[in-house]
Amino acid sequence: MFTGIIEEVGKVRHVVSGREWGSITLTAKRVLEGTRRGDSIAVNGVCLTVTSLTPDGFTADVMAETMRRTNLGHLTAGQEVNLERAMAAGGRFGGHIVSGHIDGRGTVRDVRTEGNAHWVRIEAGPAILSLVVEKGSIAIDGVSLTVAKRDDTSFSVSLIPTTRAETTLFAKNPGDQVNLETDIVGKYVQQLLSCGAGAALAESGALWEGGGASRLSEEFLRQNGF
Repeated sequence: MFTGIIEEVGKVRHVVSGREWGSITLTAKRVLEGTRRGDSIAVNGVCLTVTSLTPDGFTADVMAETMRRTNLGHLTAGQEVNLERAMAAGGRFGGHIVSGHIDGRGTVRDVRTEGNAHWVRIEAGPAILSLVVEKGSIAIDGVSLTVAKRDDTSFSVSLIPTTRAETTLFAKNPGDQVNLETDIVGKYVQQLLSCGAGAALAESGALWEGGGASRLSEEFLRQNGF
């Protein structure tokens, strides 16, 4: 699990891309501290497993599905990426729950400055936007951000100076693609409702409008897969 608080910006050394697999080698410093082969590091928000280490970087394998769904397949040598190690059990939870499993890509449509804020508007498909909630959380290239605005085709976030300085987002231009991971809580709620459990909740009285007590029980949750 990750938090969306970027630890450092690394640089792509080289990318190997095959028909059904690939690998990426990056230079890094801070995320190498305490890291061993087999550990997880999020690269632009994508959870990858370290397959080898050097004093100034690491290599990770990338599956074909990851290449298709994320922007890792479009990276070239010299490009910068956001890096975060998996959260330590005793670590500080500064962002939100980020799994490192990307839902899809979005496209930067426009950027603008307002005072000390840097606004970025991102276009995304209906499947992703259905899980984007105004004032809710979203990870963009691994960065935990708050959705400031949302419409039928896009959403906007506002970057504070620290985020601009310590991630790659400030360098994004219209047309650039970014990795998007929506809030995991919203995914489970959507799945629960889509499989018919929502109707069962309503029939059981577990859901209600207005006042009154819920009849949501441990037994009901167990029967519906929790």
